Amino acid sequence: MGNEARIGLHTVIGAGVTIGEGAVIGHHVVILEGTSIGSYAVIHDHAVIGKLPMKAANSATTNAGARLAPARIGDGCTIGTGAVIYRGAELREKAFVADLATVRERVTIGEKTIIGRGAAIENDCVIGAFCKLETNSYICAFSELEDHVFVAPCVTTTNDNYLARSDARFGRFKGVTIKKGGRVGANATILPGRTIHEDGVAAAGSVVTKDVPARTIVAGNPARKLRDVPPEQWLENQ
Repeated sequence: MGNEARIGLHTVIGAGVTIGEGAVIGHHVVILEGTSIGSYAVIHDHAVIGKLPMKAANSATTNAGARLAPARIGDGCTIGTGAVIYRGAELREKAFVADLATVRERVTIGEKTIIGRGAAIENDCVIGAFCKLETNSYICAFSELEDHVFVAPCVTTTNDNYLARSDARFGRFKGVTIKKGGRVGANATILPGRTIHEDGVAAAGSVVTKDVPARTIVAGNPARKLRDVPPEQWLENQ
């Protein structure tokens, strides 16, 4: 354990856990075997770090028997009250995971990215740096979000075109891709395998059934082009 690290009451720390200098661990936190906590990280009360995945009898996307690397929490990260970070997840420097959020196995969260309250990042996702995924957003398994992506509250992404019917779905799950600077408005739904290209925007409440071209705003159900993204909103002009 590093110098000046602080650990709260009734916290459980498993074998082989490392805790960096100046880290602050709250009360009733559970840090499971092999987890690495970076310097000056802050983990709030009742968080669980390094949880092993559970597999429901009828689950099609969870591999509970897979060998997973220990969870890694980077320097300066913050993890909120009641958040759950699974074994095999990695949070890079100064990532922020708010209260009650979940980050599943084999997920990478980039530098200074914010995961909002109650958000869920399912297994096998890559989330880039400087992203904002707001309250109750849902990122389905096998998705990739590049740097500087914005996802508004209650956005839903999906990965199963078969809606849990037919054996044909096995091996064909495909998450969504949001390219650098892509943005998604509140309560939008993105269907499996769709891509929002660089600086593309899906407006609030839209249902994205086709790829969104770069620097294009789409809206509606199904989402159609509304207009181009104004140049003053391009990421390169921020």
